[in-house]
Amino acid sequence: MTVNHYDAIVIGGGHNGLVAAAYLARAGKKVVVLERREIVGGAAVTEEIIPGFKFTEFSYVVSLLRPEIIRELELPKHGLKILPLPSTFAPMDNGDYLGLWDDPDLTRRELYRHSPLDAEAYDAYSRAMGRAAKAIKPLISLIPPDPSSLHPRDLMGLLKLGQYAAGLSEKELYMIAKLVTQSAGDMLEEWFETDVLLGTKAASGVVGTLLGPRSAGTAYVLLHHYMGEIDGAFRAWGFAKGGTGGVSGAIANAALALGAEIRVGSSVAQVIVKKGRAAGVALDNGDELQSKVVFSAADPKRTFLQFVDPKYFPDEFIQSIKNFRTLGSSGKLNLALSELPDFTALPGEGPLHRGAISISPSLDYIERAYDEAKYGQFSRRPFIDMIIPSAIDPDMAPPGQHVASCFIQYAPYDLEGGWDDAKKEAFAETVISTLEIYAPNIRRTIVGKQVITPVDIERIAGITGGNIFHGEMLLNQIFFLRPVAGWADFRTPLRGYYLAASGAHPGGGVMGAAGKLSVQEALKDGLL
Repeated sequence: MTVNHYDAIVIGGGHNGLVAAAYLARAGKKVVVLERREIVGGAAVTEEIIPGFKFTEFSYVVSLLRPEIIRELELPKHGLKILPLPSTFAPMDNGDYLGLWDDPDLTRRELYRHSPLDAEAYDAYSRAMGRAAKAIKPLISLIPPDPSSLHPRDLMGLLKLGQYAAGLSEKELYMIAKLVTQSAGDMLEEWFETDVLLGTKAASGVVGTLLGPRSAGTAYVLLHHYMGEIDGAFRAWGFAKGGTGGVSGAIANAALALGAEIRVGSSVAQVIVKKGRAAGVALDNGDELQSKVVFSAADPKRTFLQFVDPKYFPDEFIQSIKNFRTLGSSGKLNLALSELPDFTALPGEGPLHRGAISISPSLDYIERAYDEAKYGQFSRRPFIDMIIPSAIDPDMAPPGQHVASCFIQYAPYDLEGGWDDAKKEAFAETVISTLEIYAPNIRRTIVGKQVITPVDIERIAGITGGNIFHGEMLLNQIFFLRPVAGWADFRTPLRGYYLAASGAHPGGGVMGAAGKLSVQEALKDGLL
């Protein structure tokens, strides 16, 4: 048995774990990252599943990665390059389409073609959402205080929260209150009338949740995605050179340059507890690593129900973790293509292939897709968010050929009768037949595919329930309630054990915030 000594151990080499390790190393600490797979990145990985074709297997676009992390870790120096996604193309059932562009004038002219009312409303909507995103942005870096605690740290946090609220205008307060409680559908219908615009915008409110666009709380999920920014531009999305594996690779390079150690193929069996505090980990191979503190970048259920004996946590805490909603609702279909899909609404190769392609004809379309998932079925006509990485980054596929990344809503983890190969194939067929309505050549262009369900996400990426956010982004699972009331500050009931994952504040997406903030709090505690 090998025993090594570290200041800190990070369980999980996903992007949050790598961010945590980089900041620990930056603070002069001896740190090791333990990743059970042979590659780092967690759900932010790029793999060559079919020879010559590189797939961004799970997460596939970039926007939420915090600008301060990019700056402080000098990620561009370590290989990070973001390529813009300049448009959203939404084909319609009648053969027409809606195009939304990063150029406001182009978008306005396009919207006017569908509805002068929507063209006039769109700029005001964008400004309102931009103000809401900027107003709520400080909460991302605010440590959620426990409102029931009299601890000086929480009282100071409540004071900061009060100061933050006092700095908001009446309009901003009302807007935020509506966004965290309202449905995406109801909120958007206050602004717009065009079906395809409503469907395309509402889709951002259901991503990663087992809810429909008319379910309360989905407006906040929409805002969560709106908070993404690239070079200071809100709601800007991009594709990382090399896929999201390029993001993880850049963070890993930064961590290594700062002195962190990264071990792949190192599966953690359990956290070692001595004298009532985390003191290291035991690996599946029998090795033990000792440390002053342990960070878990795994989801809350693995962090608290798998890695540590439940006896070290209060019963109420364990029950709350068991009740944390983590069932995934999203699937992926990654396609290797011999040529670009040819859309009936806009034939031939064009700028649409370099942006997002959204199959979201209306609110009712997405709500019907949810109805099927609600009763344990995958959607027969799903919402599909498709990008073609090779049209932006030619290195993703052989010359003249392409890869397509299709994010699909809904594919429930607890499918009636369970997932098997036949059901995965039927799910893929549903997606392909849906795409075929709008791009009739798609089927004959497919030279290979990878089908990913939430069960596969759980198996491959190690995320309980296959939930891409490590837990749904609902009102009862955000801020000081994430993951458990009283323990939203990255600390846990086990001294020296910290949660540094998307299951903590501020939630899911390739953000890195939880990794950074958990280290910030651990350094304050003086255990390192």
